[in-house]
Amino acid sequence: MTFSIVARSDDGQLHGVAVASKFLAAGALVPAAEADVGALATQASANLAYRPQGLTMLRTGVAAADVVAGLVAADAERDHRQLGVVAATGPGATFTGAKCHDWAGGQAGDGWAAQGNILAGPQVIDAMRDAWLGGSALGFAERLVAALRAGDGAGGDRRGRQSAGLLVVRAGGGYGGNSDIVVDLRVDDHPDPVTELDRLLAVHTLLFTRPDPATLLDLSGAVAAEVGALLAALGHPVGDPEEALASWAGMENLEERLVPGRIDPVVLEHLRRAAPHVPAPRTGA
Repeated sequence: MTFSIVARSDDGQLHGVAVASKFLAAGALVPAAEADVGALATQASANLAYRPQGLTMLRTGVAAADVVAGLVAADAERDHRQLGVVAATGPGATFTGAKCHDWAGGQAGDGWAAQGNILAGPQVIDAMRDAWLGGSALGFAERLVAALRAGDGAGGDRRGRQSAGLLVVRAGGGYGGNSDIVVDLRVDDHPDPVTELDRLLAVHTLLFTRPDPATLLDLSGAVAAEVGALLAALGHPVGDPEEALASWAGMENLEERLVPGRIDPVVLEHLRRAAPHVPAPRTGA
């Protein structure tokens, strides 16, 4: 009653799972991932013990196909299970038990596996595969959601829609650099959960993505003057523009985008929208 994709980024630094289902809070049950180790999805008649057991096996360097084989071999109810696994390297692996409700199946390739049950048909997995393979220009989280959206567009869970989830991990990639959880978003009960997950990911990207160093602007001269005027218009006392900016950004939950002595253009644009009555200074003739 679920379709999912588990995957590893092309550079091997990120692992993640995206899932959707006509089931309450599928994102709370299906995915598991560990930085530099791998990711898995357990579904159909989900065996939640697969999550810690699978990650333990992956941590010791067991290949994805062997993790799948080991987990299902020890499970008397394996015919009712569905499982997808990716490791730190190598191809992904997927398993569909013989008694999973039709349509059920999966496909796997280098660094990914897609699977689903009670689907509209095999075209759901085909669409997810094609979206994943064709999405290399996207960010990793966006690529996972694009694959999920493609499966949903191809019919998805034939019973309808209810929930979706996204889990992405990278060593030190989480909030403040003190966590490996880059993204952990869930839509537990919604008429269009994949679209809502996409919206939440866009908000998450705005707030928590660290800025591209190549795009940063020096917080000096005309830029500093504009920032000071915008902050003053919003009621923030401006002595030190950088200190005032940090105070405002913290209130707006943009602190992950702050860089000493510089400003992220995304932060500047957000600031401009917050105080649109303050014109930007002219920079040319």
